[in-house]
Amino acid sequence: MATRRSDAAHGITTGALARRLGVSPTTVRSWDQRYGIGPAVRADGRHRRWSPGDVAMLEEMCRLTASGVPPAEAARAVRRDRSAPVAPGPEDPAPARRAGPGGGLPLGDVRQECRGLARAAVRLDGPAMDALLRQVLAEYGLVTAWEEVMVPTLHAVGRKWESSEDRYVEVEHLLSWHVSTALRRAAAGPAGASPAAPVLLACVPGEQHSLPLEALAAGLAERGLPIRMFGAAVPAEALDAAVRRSGPAAVVLWSQSRSTAHHALARHVAATAFGVRGARTAPLVLLAGPGWLGRTPGPGTVRPTGLREAIGVISRLYGEGDGRRDGDAF
Repeated sequence: MATRRSDAAHGITTGALARRLGVSPTTVRSWDQRYGIGPAVRADGRHRRWSPGDVAMLEEMCRLTASGVPPAEAARAVRRDRSAPVAPGPEDPAPARRAGPGGGLPLGDVRQECRGLARAAVRLDGPAMDALLRQVLAEYGLVTAWEEVMVPTLHAVGRKWESSEDRYVEVEHLLSWHVSTALRRAAAGPAGASPAAPVLLACVPGEQHSLPLEALAAGLAERGLPIRMFGAAVPAEALDAAVRRSGPAAVVLWSQSRSTAHHALARHVAATAFGVRGARTAPLVLLAGPGWLGRTPGPGTVRPTGLREAIGVISRLYGEGDGRRDGDAF
């Protein structure tokens, strides 16, 4: 109890504050040094001790940056709202050589939410990523959220990892996990059981990259279409059994690279007929992903150029959709 009374009177340490916010102590110190949003009072004149008011200020800083507001602008906002006197610090600091949270990623001209997601990913702020992904899915819908927020951030983290000798791999893994969680949550929406033939989605044998396929599953679920998602590296025998047992309207086969593209399997699935004698039918096979490029699609197969087109092609099978080709983030 004495320790708790001492904390309330003198404030908490930077390490304790960082754990509470879900950021690194370095980020907290950087915000203090660069933007002048440190504690109003320092213990012994040197050591940072954060009062409840200081904590509330940093919580607002995290909220603003996670939503895409640049750190300098967010700092100005929280300083304006601060009731205690502002600790000495630069009012409008010049851009530093080292980027702030998320600023070191090669994002280019992107939506503000994309920058917010990148900053949250770099500081390993899982709750902020989850909240922002929920927000963009609700506001923009699946396709725009995928093409204009999720994909640019994933690509930027991937490029940073490739150019920095395996640094940022933890950022990529955490970001991918939260994107996948958001997509699966969207795909598991309140759609009821449908009597219509389903769409089967599977990565070809040996293919582990399933995020784009998860985006397609979520996009189809958003339209209320019945899906069966099998995920990464589905063995050929298992896929064949699933097709014969479920009688799908379409089968989507995802291949990320030419080394995994399984053309014989695609031909086999496209030729698999089911149904009663005299009315047998075969599924339409969508060859999704860059691994299928370079060869002309065979009978019963199509190769969509992006997520929007794939959703449109499948939607037409169910009597809806326009099959536009204006998207290439698949």
